[in-house]
Amino acid sequence: MLFCTICHFFTAIQELTEAAFPPRLALSKAEVSTLKGLMNQKFYSLRELREILGITAQTLRNWDYSGKLKPHHTDANGYRFYSEAQLQQILNKNANHQKLVVGYCRVSKNKPEDLAKQVSLVEAYLLEQGYKFNIIQDQGSSLDYNLPGFKELLNIICYEKTTKIVVLHKSCLLGLAFELIQYFAHLHNVSIEVINKDENAEQEALFEDFIETTAAYCRKMPRERASRLAALLQEMQA
Repeated sequence: MLFCTICHFFTAIQELTEAAFPPRLALSKAEVSTLKGLMNQKFYSLRELREILGITAQTLRNWDYSGKLKPHHTDANGYRFYSEAQLQQILNKNANHQKLVVGYCRVSKNKPEDLAKQVSLVEAYLLEQGYKFNIIQDQGSSLDYNLPGFKELLNIICYEKTTKIVVLHKSCLLGLAFELIQYFAHLHNVSIEVINKDENAEQEALFEDFIETTAAYCRKMPRERASRLAALLQEMQA
């Protein structure tokens, strides 16, 4: 009898404990990861955020009302708080607005007079689009990867110092290998815009690039083969 009484007593205690402290629900890995992210994330008050961004409190309130930037959460006292991710998003947008568009102009060495014309056309287009820009110029073959302007352009792409490169023709940028540099730029969040997409003009420019490329190979061949190839090039240009 005493044993039964004790068992009923402990059963009642267990029921009361479970009622007061219900078991925790099992969380998925994704939910656990989200909770950890929120716990580790830094939050900024309205005053802290405006001091970092250099804007007024009213600007932040206007952004809230317009939906441009709403606070991550508001505490019990009505104070707005913004997350680290929101701050980085705004900083990245501001950084992109400050980056200059790059106009790249290149002509072969045997046509230096065309460089000034190409620069003026690219400048006129960039001004018309309202871009803040910088022009990089080169004179030399599309096969010459040591051109100072081209090396500067690669540095700009690698370090993402611009978001857009503008050229007059595809052939101005690596000639026949334009798609290669376009893909490389894409990997670094840089787009390439071509002003003149006229097929006839592009084919003519690519043909000149082909002639220049073939002539470069001629100079590396034995004299007899080079002479035959040079004669063939003359026939093609006739």
